[in-house]
Amino acid sequence: MTTRRDLLAGAAMLSAALAAGGAFAQEPVKIGLILPMTGPFASTGRQVEAAVKLYQQRNGDTVAGRKVQIILKDDTGTADVTKRLAQELIVNDKVTVLAGFGLTPLALAAAPLATQAKVPEVVMCAATSSITEASPFVVRSGFTLPQVSAPMAEWAAKNNIRKVVTLVSDYGPGIDAEKWFSDTFKAAGGTVENLRVPLRNPDFSPFLQRAADAKPDAVFIFVPSGVGAQFMKQFAERGLDKSGIKLIGTGDVTDDDLLNDMGETALGVVTSFHYSAAHESPENKAYVEGFKKANNNMRPNFHSVGGYDGMHLIYEGLKKTNGQGGQALVDAMKGMSWNSPRGPVTIDPDTREVVQNVYIRRVEKKDGELYNVEFATIEKVKDPAKKK
Repeated sequence: MTTRRDLLAGAAMLSAALAAGGAFAQEPVKIGLILPMTGPFASTGRQVEAAVKLYQQRNGDTVAGRKVQIILKDDTGTADVTKRLAQELIVNDKVTVLAGFGLTPLALAAAPLATQAKVPEVVMCAATSSITEASPFVVRSGFTLPQVSAPMAEWAAKNNIRKVVTLVSDYGPGIDAEKWFSDTFKAAGGTVENLRVPLRNPDFSPFLQRAADAKPDAVFIFVPSGVGAQFMKQFAERGLDKSGIKLIGTGDVTDDDLLNDMGETALGVVTSFHYSAAHESPENKAYVEGFKKANNNMRPNFHSVGGYDGMHLIYEGLKKTNGQGGQALVDAMKGMSWNSPRGPVTIDPDTREVVQNVYIRRVEKKDGELYNVEFATIEKVKDPAKKK
């Protein structure tokens, strides 16, 4: 015979079981990772995906009591595809965060959807300064082109370079690089001629010939990650590597992932950037070793660090909000600081941009391999395009 006490005890047990079940049955945190996994910019997607996996391998797939599920989508580097995928991830998959974005047009394609749905968009790669202005839900974990271009101009002006031809890919980041290098260099007394190369299917030969004819002290180059090897090949074919014209640029051109394939032509190239696989720190040593071990000896590049730190932003933000997304998660990311493999970084609470060190590096041979070896540091660089 069932007593009242038995019923009450049973109800209490059922209630506890349901509460426990509710905790365990919480919806996972879904991160929609949109990257170019095929096409000319596939190296970017490969690097970021590997970094995201490494972060989860080290930090687990649970945060704030919720499973973290990565939904990887290949946008092939095409903005229309990015927009469609972002919409599907928001509406169908109900993602908490959108992340990735290998190129500026791709990040911009998703920005209105992030605003409308109030879903944070963590831009790990794309580097045009204006991206964070396209939506209050965009937070950047990579870098901006003004941030790394202006220091290169300052270094050039101080090192007997008086005349420069800039050669940039003709889209947002290239235009940013051109403007901030040129304006800074001219302000220091230098003269500049600007050339722009089509982003899709670029042929550098005619532009390199025009650069050679101008007889500058240096050529300043910006190309997106993945295109540097092609540029270096044509630079050597035109004989510019033996002409006495120095090659300087932002670090995209000597991308760590592809640098060894560029050969001796790359030796001596001076670039300014926020990350090198040769960066001297305990955090970076452990990062490079872990990345290579997990990826068949592939060397991490700057996009990988944007992905790795983007995951750190998301995880630490979710801890602060106890798993909540939306505006609360964006607010939790603002002002966050930590020691990255690249060095100390902070998310500027006003601009949602990374404040970080920028390094002047030279391509040198170490242990039979080519590396971007840092020889000067400019500390705590903000995006100069957003300085008030």
